[in-house]
Order: sequence, then C-alpha cells, then structure tokens
Amino acid sequence: MRKINLSDVQEAGYFRRPSAGPYICKITAVEDIKDKEYLKVFYDIDDGELKGYYTEMRTNHPDWLWAGAYVKSYKQSALSLFKRFCSAVSKSNGNFVFDAGEVNAEEKTLVGKRIGLILQEEEYESNTGEIRTRLKVAREFPVDKLAEQTVPDIIRLPRNGSCDSSNSVFVPAGTDEELPFA
Repeated sequence: MRKINLSDVQEAGYFRRPSAGPYICKITAVEDIKDKEYLKVFYDIDDGELKGYYTEMRTNHPDWLWAGAYVKSYKQSALSLFKRFCSAVSKSNGNFVFDAGEVNAEEKTLVGKRIGLILQEEEYESNTGEIRTRLKVAREFPVDKLAEQTVPDIIRLPRNGSCDSSNSVFVPAGTDEELPFA
C-alpha cells in the first residue's frame, strides 16, 4: 500500500437516505427544455431532519444530474398532468398562479415554491448489471393534502425467471438446481 496521510482528511459520515413516502418539498430550480416540451424541475425536501438533502447531494456529487429532479411534460398529451402539477404548486403557496398560458410564461417564478411530493421506489439496473433501487416522484399534491396520500408499491423490473415469495430469492427460469444458501 502506498503511504498516505489521513490527518487532513475528513472522515466520511453516515447519512440517512430518504425512504419512499410523502415529503414537503421546495422547488429549487427549473429548466425549460423547449424542443422536447418539458420542464426539468429540481426540488429539495423542505421539512424535517432531511431538509436540504438533495441540495447537499448535488453539491457533493455534481455528476448526479437527476438527484432531486424530475420531468413535467407540457406536451398536448400530458397537459392534464401538467395542470395537476400547477394546481399543487398553486394550492401549496397561497393560490400562487403560474400562468402557463402566457406566451412567455416564466418558469423561474416556480423557484422557491413549496409542493407536496410522493416519492416512490423503483428498481433499475446499474452499469455493473446490479439491480438497485432509487426514488422517483410518483405524484404531486398540495402540501396540506400530503398526509392523506398513500405511497405506491415499489416498481420492479421485469424478470425472466420467477421470484420465490417465501424468501424473495430470484430463481432463473428453467433452473432445477438447489440454491446453496436456501
């Protein structure tokens, strides 16, 4: 091992990752992707012990481009969902009005506004082929209605095999071998 000096290195701390559930959040930035007709909405938890979690993550890991961000499409086919988003922002901020009907609607007026978000877990395949989980925005609600909402179940990746529900071990289809640790 090479010789290293740890005296000037800050020890890594432990951090609590948010779990699936309802959160009072604040919109921290908005980017309008005009050619694809969507807003990239950056948010952060604005209440409780995890307040500021995503801002800290983006500061410490600037390559994590989607930490605390999601897309709100304003294509014709998604306008009802976009209206739900606008309504949740409006009702969470003293009936603030984001007039998306204006020719040059200013998406930056959404920055600093509160919104209730339901975060849901979903599986994804990492670059190394591992199945991991991440949080995604499932739905938006007015902040005062957030506690009444239920959290959807985890979104699982499709599997080619089957899952043994008794011990949640993945068993590939067509395998009749015994598992060494079952």
